[in-house]
Amino acid sequence: MTPMHFEATYGPLWEAFAAELALAKLGKSADGALLASQYRRVCEHLALAQSRAYPIHLVARLEALTQDAHQLIYRRQDYGLRQLSRLLRADLPRAVRAQGRFVLAALLLFAVPLVAAFLLAWSGPDFALRMLDASQLRDFEAMYGDGKNVLGRLREAGDDWQMFGVYIFHNVGIGFRCFGAGILAGVGSAFMLLYNGLVIGAVAGHLTRVGLGHNFWPFVATHSAFELTGIVLCGAAGLRMGLGWLAPGRLGRIEALAASARAAVPIVYAAFFLLLVAAAFEAFWSSAAWVAPNVKYGVAAVCWALVVAWLGLMGRHTGRETNHAR
Repeated sequence: MTPMHFEATYGPLWEAFAAELALAKLGKSADGALLASQYRRVCEHLALAQSRAYPIHLVARLEALTQDAHQLIYRRQDYGLRQLSRLLRADLPRAVRAQGRFVLAALLLFAVPLVAAFLLAWSGPDFALRMLDASQLRDFEAMYGDGKNVLGRLREAGDDWQMFGVYIFHNVGIGFRCFGAGILAGVGSAFMLLYNGLVIGAVAGHLTRVGLGHNFWPFVATHSAFELTGIVLCGAAGLRMGLGWLAPGRLGRIEALAASARAAVPIVYAAFFLLLVAAAFEAFWSSAAWVAPNVKYGVAAVCWALVVAWLGLMGRHTGRETNHAR
């Protein structure tokens, strides 16, 4: 069966299915049995289209239909904490892995400049002064310097909550810029990743070179597992959006952007979850001067392992079950 014959034969069913979905989304009365039956048939058509390597626009149309139906059906079965648990345990890490090439690109755009800037700033003062003003470097030195008025749990518990809000605003701001700039054909996200990598690396290298690493590294070690990963994921989502604009393929540009948005939004959810966790650690744990640096390094190692395991392993079993059910 040719793709045109396939589409002509089953197109009316897909249109009827889309109409039923639209009614259900609006909260209007819909035939649940018919909807379930059509959902199973469209899943079969999607499997056939993928196995026969039909044109991408045809596969994308069927994927959009099945994804919409899946979200609608399972939204009505799972509520509250159960749905949130499934989202964190399976849906988000699986969605991130599905966009692995964008995550890898974002990681390289962020990590390579960071490491290079760290080494250059560590080896001498010139590079850090080219990246930041002398006054900014002095501010960082004062922030991580020795003394009573620098980092450490010298504030009240209420101030910790206040700083929690400040860190959320700060982290989400960086993440939003890395993601939102992706609308500029992905170039904006690439620039933001590269820029943030250079600045963070330069600051880390400078503080280490001037002998303040004993304050800086224990402070950043733990929450960096969540914060840096969140920044990379925001950049990956921005790159995904940019590809939809830059290379729509056989889809119209608007359709391609919509498809890119559907793929990017789960990555953004995962990123903002990580940035929220990072803010909590930064406010309540990283600043705790009474915790020994070795303890913070140990917790940091555990956190990095958890983040890698979450993104790399979680949801694999559930994904196989879903594919098998289809």
